[in-house]
Amino acid sequence: MTRRQRLVLVLLLGSQFMVAVDFSILNVALPAVGAGLGFSLTHLQWVATAFALAAAGFTLLFGRVADLFGRKRLFIGGMALLGLSSALGGLAGTPEVLLAARVLQGLATAAVTPAGLALLTTAFREGPQRDRALGLNGALVSAGFTTGALLGGLLTDLLSWRWAFLVNVPVAAAVVALAPALLTDSRIVCRHRLDVPGAVTVTGGLLALVYGLTRAGESGWGDPVALAALGAGAVLLVAFWRVERRSAAPLVPVRIMRRPTVVWGNAAGLVAFATETSLVFLLTLYLQRVLGHSALATGLAFGVLGLGTVAGGLLGGRVVSRFGGRATILGGGAVQAAATVSLVALGTSGGWIWLLLAATFVGGVGNMLLIVAFMVTATSGLPDSQQGLATGLATMTQQVGITLGIPVMSAIVATRTGSGSGAGASPGAVLSGVGAAVAVNAALVLAAALVAAYRLGRAERSGGAGHSVV
Repeated sequence: MTRRQRLVLVLLLGSQFMVAVDFSILNVALPAVGAGLGFSLTHLQWVATAFALAAAGFTLLFGRVADLFGRKRLFIGGMALLGLSSALGGLAGTPEVLLAARVLQGLATAAVTPAGLALLTTAFREGPQRDRALGLNGALVSAGFTTGALLGGLLTDLLSWRWAFLVNVPVAAAVVALAPALLTDSRIVCRHRLDVPGAVTVTGGLLALVYGLTRAGESGWGDPVALAALGAGAVLLVAFWRVERRSAAPLVPVRIMRRPTVVWGNAAGLVAFATETSLVFLLTLYLQRVLGHSALATGLAFGVLGLGTVAGGLLGGRVVSRFGGRATILGGGAVQAAATVSLVALGTSGGWIWLLLAATFVGGVGNMLLIVAFMVTATSGLPDSQQGLATGLATMTQQVGITLGIPVMSAIVATRTGSGSGAGASPGAVLSGVGAAVAVNAALVLAAALVAAYRLGRAERSGGAGHSVV
């Protein structure tokens, strides 16, 4: 890499790290936020949900907007909005202002993530350089999730929950100040007009889908509001597909969704995010409701998982460059599945913590290999004019996967305990529910890796993986 490429890499990776920190930093601080602003317990979850809805619902739209109107300007504008919304959240005096700040933070994340990734993929040519850059990105994003949880606890205990917001402000200001000089991709790479009907239907569909999944995780899959939201999301996404087939300048060209690398790369990524984030939920139940550990001890235990994902990210680029995306998806998925299924053996004594730590470290390595391979596969073979769209699709996959996993695994636990969170159930019942969900979790990731690798291999043999998309 040239000196300029290294500086660009540091700037873009730093911004993605900050976004990842911002995603998780408030999780630990939520009780303090509720006490400080007078949130009721039933409404406190909206601090997280407001962010998730905006981040997931607008990611695909902003990914395409980056292609149409310039990635550099969207990236800088998104970082400026992230800094301003973080300041608003840190100074909020009422629940309404705080929720508005979280929505704006989600919108900023929806702009920064695909625009930053598109700048990253176009700054490095396809091959080992791009693979390594995406591997480092994966490592830092994973480190950001872990750092956010730890930093949120420290700032809340030592200073105030408000610093979980305010810590973003100087970082965002520094990125906004440096980006104009370092980033050169300010040109408009696609001159089509914005597909407004497509934008409205896909954004509405994703918002309804994420809300329905979140509501189902809280109230159960029989909740009529959750089912209505999921139904509305499905109708809008079908409408989006029909709009795109007829549009002269579609938001998402139908042909791109026929590319095996896009379809099966994103399918593998969806399952990778859904299974790993939901595994954290399952092991939290185990550590706290079966072994009786505190929230702090639970967070420290997951630091080992964070180390595993960082290691996987550092290795991911090299592994993909040497063995290819298809083989890495298969290998990473197999490692994650093997490590996960070993957790079925967990028992009620404290000595089982060593199995948990070893399995989560190894599983974290496998999961990040799978995620890096998904990102490389889903963005490869596409022209620069569609990198914003490709990274927008990949980011949307990440957000939906994170949202999807916990409600599904919670429903499996509920079949054994009567409650998705295990509340009121005996430790033995919680352990039984967690064991069943862990087994399903491992089966899902192995099946996804096998199917994606098979379909990608079949496309390679038929010559369909790399056909051009206009």
